[in-house]
Amino acid sequence: MTDNRPQTGVSASPTRDPFDLPDISGLTVGVLGGTGEQGRGLAFRWARSGLKVVIGSRDAARARGAALDLGLGIEGETNAGCALASDIVVVAVPWQGHGELLESLRDELFGRIVVDCVNPLGFDKQGAFALVVPDGSAAQQAERLLPDSLVTAAFHHLSAVLLLDPSITDLDIDVFVLGQDRVTTDKVQSLANRLPGVRGIYGGRLRNAHQIEALTANLISVNRRYRVHAGVRVTDV
Repeated sequence: MTDNRPQTGVSASPTRDPFDLPDISGLTVGVLGGTGEQGRGLAFRWARSGLKVVIGSRDAARARGAALDLGLGIEGETNAGCALASDIVVVAVPWQGHGELLESLRDELFGRIVVDCVNPLGFDKQGAFALVVPDGSAAQQAERLLPDSLVTAAFHHLSAVLLLDPSITDLDIDVFVLGQDRVTTDKVQSLANRLPGVRGIYGGRLRNAHQIEALTANLISVNRRYRVHAGVRVTDV
């Protein structure tokens, strides 16, 4: 006789280990805005870890010049060429040009993982402050503009100074990764883990991106007061 009663305490599927992340060593990483300080720093560190990296710019010659300066086999392309050549595309452009750029690259970014690390900030005599974004956050704006891409948010709190300093061997920071799909956020966590001394930590859905972006204003205040390059560490994880 078959027992059809519900089996209490039995899980339908085993719990996934949050630290069991995919190998992304065969993927190409593109950095839009790769000629800026943060973009160059991220490109440098990922190339140094062995990943293939392409940096993008509106000016292809400028991108190739920056790539040549960085070395490590990094390539330079237009932003469109960078998007087409990459599996994971990191958006590291100034907030003022964020929407226009992504809207222009909707076709090139089709089906790709897009990692938004843009911080919508303003500055006045009192220091940095978070701007109000109609979509809620830069990441949510990217999600709206790129409906056929896999949009995530990460890498908001990394110091460009530390990224570009080859003598720094341990960045000692956690990176919050936000997104709607676990397979995608796991890959971006793996991308974070390629940076020395960095852990990618899942931080929730994209609706939570605003406070992550806004926290950068607080870190800028910390840096100015204490003359450091502060980051964030998550305890008990």
